[in-house]
Order: sequence, then structure tokens, then C-alpha cells
Amino acid sequence: MTTANPITKVLVANRGEIASRVIRALREMGLTSVAVHHSVETNARHVREADEAVELTGETPVAAHLDIEQIIAAARKSGAEAIHPGYGFVSENADFARAVEKAGLFFIGPAADTIALMGDKISSRNFARDHGVPVAPSVMPTDDLDSFAAEAAAIGFPLLIKASAGGGGKGMSIVRGPDELHEAARRASSEAQRYFGDGRVYAELYIERPRHIEVQVLGDGTGEVIHLFERECSIQRRFQKIIEEAPSSSLPKALAAEICDSAVQLAKAANYRNAGTVEFILAQDGRYFFLEMNTRLQVEHPVTEYITGIDLVRAQIDVAAGRGLPCTQDQITQSGHSIECRICAENADEDFRPETGRIAFLSVPDAPWIRFEHALDQGQKVTADFDPMLAKLVVHGDDREQAINRALAALSELAVLGVTTNIDYLSRVIATPEFRVGDLHTAFVNEHAEALKPDKLDPADMDRVLIAAALSFHEFRHLIFDVPELQATIGHWRN
Repeated sequence: MTTANPITKVLVANRGEIASRVIRALREMGLTSVAVHHSVETNARHVREADEAVELTGETPVAAHLDIEQIIAAARKSGAEAIHPGYGFVSENADFARAVEKAGLFFIGPAADTIALMGDKISSRNFARDHGVPVAPSVMPTDDLDSFAAEAAAIGFPLLIKASAGGGGKGMSIVRGPDELHEAARRASSEAQRYFGDGRVYAELYIERPRHIEVQVLGDGTGEVIHLFERECSIQRRFQKIIEEAPSSSLPKALAAEICDSAVQLAKAANYRNAGTVEFILAQDGRYFFLEMNTRLQVEHPVTEYITGIDLVRAQIDVAAGRGLPCTQDQITQSGHSIECRICAENADEDFRPETGRIAFLSVPDAPWIRFEHALDQGQKVTADFDPMLAKLVVHGDDREQAINRALAALSELAVLGVTTNIDYLSRVIATPEFRVGDLHTAFVNEHAEALKPDKLDPADMDRVLIAAALSFHEFRHLIFDVPELQATIGHWRN
């Protein structure tokens, strides 16, 4: 039997749209929220939405958000009993989780030892294999690069070199022959050391045109674990997801159930507490292999919330407060289909180059079946300080076809001016015949690169488009065509 913990105030150790998302859940639960921010974001939306705010200092905004001691001090200063890490920054840092608990605060996430176990790709793979979850053939790291290369080559090609402590596509490369192996391993190790402070890499059999399937799990830390079905995350660029959906498209029900059961089996073995995601690679022949476990809330959690009706952030807080899981496995049902598009400040037509600028105009579509998760303001600067993801456009439909049509409609109505985004590119992806029929895999973007290029627009047509856009902008029409207030009061008289 669990005992409720006294959580009335929560510090959100993050920023942007996920901070706003957590703050919204806290408000709905009647709990007090505390935001943290660097000086460059004193007036940011998530800061304004929170009940209280504490400024963090640092040479860069990212450095401030990675400063464990400052975050703990901010929680103590504000009187918060718990910390929600969101995702990114310190969300999967076992040292942070330990520091939170050592300070006598509640960490809204897994136990520190679980984060350490599952956060390391090598230890998590060994753990998964030892508990009966399928793992792709692989070679673990060694100080002897020649020996590592020889063992890796024995598996066969192609191979995927991956950073043990990595994520987000960093420290990762595909090797298609023995002549590439040494250099790829050296480069991956160097990149892993630079980004994660851990140069260990491993090699595993690379599955051609795989699907990326993940399962949302919730555990109470006492051995009870439930899954909230699977998500399809195969549409990626540079190993990073850009479109996710739930449930997975074209996945046989029996196979989906088997994958979900494997995720629960792994989480139970780890005595998992709070929300987590078990990720798998699915081969074209139906074989699936454990990829990794993310010991935090995922960016794509809204699609699961849409099809299950379960508020995952609320569930996280309830578990941390000792109130247990929101329901039993047999009480969870799926309803309809949901698609999420990650809106990023990047030029998709220039190899997804990150972009900067200032939000000159923001117009968000509004409908009962749309969620636009963001923390944007008109006039806000978009800098290179943070990840290029600006927002998430999430839609729900009665079935996948309706969800696709609604996603296309919502993307066509979404306007973010002042910085280049991938909005049009996402529309082109979803509109392809292959996406519509569910022929998805992680190489989709590269395989359809030519078809996803924008149509050439005649300069004269461009002028017409810009004029039409300007005329549809209320403030522009008012400035050009309306009679100034002073003259309007005089009536029809003119000087």
C-alpha cells in the first residue's frame, strides 16, 4: 500500500513548451508551480504562466538549466516539495535525481538507480537481454579498436555505431563495409565524448528500412506496471523524430500486443517508477529488437494522451505523490488516431539547417481536435541557444485517415512568420501516398527526398502570394485602408 506524499508546490526544471505543459497540469490539479529561467527569458511565456519564478545564472542559458546545485537551491528557496524535470536538460541525469532526493525533495520521475541502469545503452541492452527482451546482435566497446572492429565485422554489415550514453542521433553512424569501420568508430567516439562526456560506443546489426516503435509505460515503483499502447515514430531526419502517431499504423494487433508486453516485462524487471518509454526497432520480417528506454516524459506524449484519455503529466505527479497508477491495464482503451508534428526552426530544404530570427507573427489553428503545444510569443527571439523545436501541432481523428486530413488542414492554417520553419515540409511528408497508406520506415525522409522538395514558384506568383497574405493580415489592412481616427470623427469633410 502506498502512502501519499505532501506535494503542494512543484518546481519545473525546464523551459519552453514542456514547462508550459507541466505548469498547465499543476494548475488543473490545484498545485502551485515554480518556473526557472535564465535572464534572457525573464519574460518568457512559461515564466508568466507559473505562479512563481526563480532566475538561474550561467554563462549560457543551457549552462544555467544544467546547473544541478542552482536548481536544488531554487526549489528550496521557493518552498517546493517536488521537482518535475520535463525532458532534455537534466531529465535523465541520475546525479540530478540523487541530488533531489538527497535534498529531501520528491523527484517526479524514476529512481536514480533506474535512470543510471536504463540511461546507459550498454547496461540497458544487457539488462533487456537478461530478462528475455529481444536485442539485436551487437559488440560492446573495448579499448582495443582493432579487436572491436574485428568482432563488429563478424556480425556482418551494415552496422550501426552508437554512443553508449547518447541520444538525439549524436555519436551515431551507419557502416556498410569493413573499410569504413575504424573511422566511423573513431568519429562516433569523439562525438560522444564531446556531447555526453562519455566516449564509449558499441556496434549493432543495422536493420534496413526499419520502423521505430515505442511503448509508453507507467510504473508505481512497487512492481505494478501498465502500458498505454504503442506509438509510431518512424518519420525522422538525422535520427531525430519529426512526426509521431498513435497507435502505430499498419501494425498487426498480435504483434503490437507482443511488443507492448515486452515493454511491460522490461519495466517490471527494473521495478520502474513513473512514466517511461521503451523503444524498439521493427524489421520488415516482423522481428523486433530493444533499442533503448527513455526514463522521462517523451516529446510525443500528447498522441498517447489523445487516444487513451489519460493525462500523463498528472499521472506522473500522482505516482510521485504516492497515489499509485491512474488505472489498471484492462481499464485502458484506445479511441481514434492521433498525429503529432514537431514544428522546428529549420530549413528543411537546406539539409534541415537550424534557423534563427524573431517571431513577427503567430496564428494558431483552433478546433476541438487540435492541441498546439508551445510557449511562443509574437516578437520573441529564436536563437541558437536551445533546441530548434518551437512547438508541437497535435491532432486527433476518429481514424487515421481523418487524423491525416486534419493534420494537413491544421498545418495549412498554422502561420509562424519571422523565422524559417519546417511547416510546409511536414505537410509534404504527410501528403505523400506512402505516408497515407502507412508505408513508413526510418529512411522515409531520405528515400523520398526528391518527392519532398518544394515546387518551384514563379516570381510573379510569389508576388501575388505575398500580396494576398498581406491583405489577409488585419493589422496591415487597417493601416492601409482605414481612415485615421482623427479624420473619421470629422465625417466626410476633407481639407
